[in-house]
Amino acid sequence: MPRRAAANNVVKLTKGMLATLALAPGQGERIVWDAELRGFGIRLRASGNRTWVIRPPRSGGASKLHTLGSADTIDLASARRSAQEKIAEAALGGDPTKAKREARAQAALTFGSLVDRYIADKEAKGRRPSTVSNMRHHLKCHWQPLHCRPLNAISRADLAVRHRELVSECGPHAADRARSILSTFFVWAMAEGMANANPVTNTRTATVPTRRDRVLSDEELVAIWCACREDDFGRIVRLLILTGQRRDEVAEMRHTEIDLPTALWRLPPERTKNHRPHEIPLSAPALSIVSAASKRTGRDFLFGEGEGPFSGFSKSKARLDERIRTVREKDLEAPHTLVSWRLHDLRRTVATRMADLGVLPHVVEAVLNHVSGHKAGVAGIYNRSSYRAEKQAALTLWAMHIEQLVKTKQEA
Repeated sequence: MPRRAAANNVVKLTKGMLATLALAPGQGERIVWDAELRGFGIRLRASGNRTWVIRPPRSGGASKLHTLGSADTIDLASARRSAQEKIAEAALGGDPTKAKREARAQAALTFGSLVDRYIADKEAKGRRPSTVSNMRHHLKCHWQPLHCRPLNAISRADLAVRHRELVSECGPHAADRARSILSTFFVWAMAEGMANANPVTNTRTATVPTRRDRVLSDEELVAIWCACREDDFGRIVRLLILTGQRRDEVAEMRHTEIDLPTALWRLPPERTKNHRPHEIPLSAPALSIVSAASKRTGRDFLFGEGEGPFSGFSKSKARLDERIRTVREKDLEAPHTLVSWRLHDLRRTVATRMADLGVLPHVVEAVLNHVSGHKAGVAGIYNRSSYRAEKQAALTLWAMHIEQLVKTKQEA
């Protein structure tokens, strides 16, 4: 560059001087450097754009041009102060544009772009298929309106608005479940260094959390048993009563898990809540239900249609409750209504009633595949017994109790 041209591009920038700066005819771009602060200048372009720039002195590498911002929105004094700070930062070995690059990276890191990665991480860690499916549904469907938002730009207010919409669309319980799953997502994102905070914290729930303690009476158990039909849902409910296992564990039962000769149902660790293998001895009534399930080519699930396990619990239970109500209305000796109950209440009922029959607490826990109480802590580390014989005796005793209750009702 000719010496005079170079001199013309180094001036003391002032408000008055800025108004006189212009491009020469045919010139596409020009940078005018400040004589007061070395490395600070203004870039003019043929489009009319004017931006503040800096070029920190070289320190062992090529000097790079960095943009500070538009001269239309940042005044000269503010731009000079910012330039002075960033040039000093570069002189100390820092990166003057690091914050801007990180901000761009954060903006590109959207909530929706991380959902599949989060789900894959949970699958790799052995979460149950039903749990993963539930996560996927809530994150991809219920929280879909927030997918395009940068992860760290999602606020409590955003979540509160969407949560209220979910209450109207899906009901309070589904909305709270979606909220809970989103919270676990943000906890994961924080641990991965991608989220700065969990915006779900301190947001409101639609329901008041309560600890259920519903235990069904013998009369209610009989009413439910007798209202079950010879269909997949009826068989699932009866197996829940006979085994005390979790709903999805029964609904997703596979032929390859059943050992008919030894009357054992072996649950692999990836199908249990505590990720421990679990053996459930099958009583005669339970074995009869399992044996009757037809095996179809290419399908390992005992219950349901298509490729997946049984689905449609809500509608099936509503129909079951309606049959119970109809029967009880005709029974003058029984209450006309069955107090509200859930399928999980059957598990609590089995545990309670087996204890009433004299089954020892540690055997009840073994049946339920619990690791609290008798096998918690150090005891659980050293005591690896599965209590197969004790579980078999307990479940046989329980099945006999159910059969007697049903027989007494039918003979009445």
